[in-house]
Amino acid sequence: MTEAKQPEKDLKALESGSCQREGKSWPQILAIVVASIGSLSYGLHYTWSSPSTSYILQEEEYFHITAEQASYFTVLPPIAMILSSLVFFKLTDTIGRKKTMLLIAAPQLIAWIIIIFARTVWAFYAARIIVGIGDAALYSSIPAYIGEVSTPKIRGLWGNSTAFSMYLGEFLINLIGCFFDVRTSAFICIGLPVLYFILLTQMPDSPYYLLKVGHADDAKAALKWLRRKEDIETEFHQMKEDVDRQLSETGTWKDLVAIKSNRSALIAGIFLRFTQQLGGIGVFLAYTQPIFEKAGGNISAQVSSTLFLGLLCVLNFIGGIVVEKVGRKTSYFYSALISGIILVTLSIYFFLDQYQIFDMSLWSWFPLAGMILYVFSHSFGLGVVPTLMLGELFSTSIKAKALCVMILSFGASVFLTNTIFHQLDARVGLYCPFLIFSVNCFCATILTPRLVPETKGKTLEEIQRNLRDAADKKSKAGQTH
Repeated sequence: MTEAKQPEKDLKALESGSCQREGKSWPQILAIVVASIGSLSYGLHYTWSSPSTSYILQEEEYFHITAEQASYFTVLPPIAMILSSLVFFKLTDTIGRKKTMLLIAAPQLIAWIIIIFARTVWAFYAARIIVGIGDAALYSSIPAYIGEVSTPKIRGLWGNSTAFSMYLGEFLINLIGCFFDVRTSAFICIGLPVLYFILLTQMPDSPYYLLKVGHADDAKAALKWLRRKEDIETEFHQMKEDVDRQLSETGTWKDLVAIKSNRSALIAGIFLRFTQQLGGIGVFLAYTQPIFEKAGGNISAQVSSTLFLGLLCVLNFIGGIVVEKVGRKTSYFYSALISGIILVTLSIYFFLDQYQIFDMSLWSWFPLAGMILYVFSHSFGLGVVPTLMLGELFSTSIKAKALCVMILSFGASVFLTNTIFHQLDARVGLYCPFLIFSVNCFCATILTPRLVPETKGKTLEEIQRNLRDAADKKSKAGQTH
C-alpha cells in the first residue's frame, strides 16, 4: 500500500513544485482591488453634485445657494486637480507610488467632513477644491502602481478595476442620494477613505519604483509577495534590466517631446483623455439627474439616472474583459463610432423637441433609451481604454512627468466639457452640446487607427520597444517622401 501511494505523493509534490514555480495571481489582484478603493471613493465625490445639487437647491432657505453658484460644483475639482498635479507628479518619484496613494485618503476624508457641516456655498466650494487635490494624487499614482505591480495578463483582466470602481462609486452616490440628504450621504461615505488607508498600508510598493531608487532587496521582496513564489530571479533580473535601460534615458521635460517614442505615447495619452471626456461622459455623470429632468419622459429623473449609472457600472466591468479580448485600438475605434451615431441621434431629438417641430410626446421614452444605448457603446472602449493605458504607455524615466501632463489634460478636458455643456445648454439648448459630443466621437473614430498603439498582452518594456519601432518607421517613411 505504501508503494501504491508513493506515485500519488510524487505527483502531488510535482504539482506543488509547479505551482510554486508558476506563482499565484491573487496577490496582484488583491493589490489592484485595494488600490481601486481609492477610485471608488473618487467616484462618490465626482458624481456627488448630481443628486446633491438638486437637494441643495430645493432647500434654498437652509443653504441659501443659487443655481448659478451650484454650477461651479463641477468646475472647481478639475481646476484644483490641474494646479496640485504639479506637486503630486514629483511625489510619485520622490516618496514612491504607495506613499502618494496613501495621501489620497486625507483630502477625500476632509471633504466629507466639510460637507457634513457645510451650510454656505463657500464651504461646499472648499470641499470640492480639496476633492480636486485628492484627484491629482490619485491620477499621479494609482495608474502607475497598477501597471507596475501586475503581469500583462493580470493587467489586461484587472487593469480596468480603477475605471470600474469609479463608475461603481458614481452609481452608489446617486443611489444613496435618492434616499438620504446631503449630510447623511456624507456620513455613509466617510468611512471609505479610512478603510482604503488601512488596507493599503498592508500592500507592497511598486517593484519598478523600488528598483528605480536603488532598493533592490525591497524590490525583490515586493516581487515575491506579488507573485507568491520564491524563484523570481529570472523575472527580477529582467525587470532590473528593463528599469536600468529605461533609466538610461535622461527623462527631462524636453525628452517628453523630443524623443519620438515618448512623443507618440504622449500624443496617444492626450488624445485618449480629451476624446473620452469630450464624448460627454463626464457631463453625463455630473449632471445625470438634471439632464433627465430637462429631457422629461414618463420615468422620474432619479430612477432614470440610477438605471443609467447602474448599467454603466455593470457594462464597464464587462467592457474590460471585452477590451482584453479584442484589443485597445479596435475597441476604441468602434466604441467612438457607435457613440457618435447615438449622440447625434439624441441631438436631433432634443432639437425637434425644443423647437416643437413635431409632437414628441409619443417619443418621450427616447432620451432614456438613447442614453442606455450610449452606455453600451461607451463601455466597450471610451470608458475603459484611456484609464487602462495610463499605466502602460510611458517609460519609467519619464512616467511621472507624463502622468502630470495626463492629469493636466484630464482636468482641462473635464473643465472644458462641463463649461461647454453648461453654457450651450443655457444659451442654445440641450441639443447643441450633444451635437458637439457626437462630432468629437466621429473625429476620434478617424484618428484612433493612426494615434493609438496596441498594448494588449505586452510587458511595459515591450510596449516601449514597439513605440520606438513605430516612431522609427514613421521617421524613415518621412525621409523617403
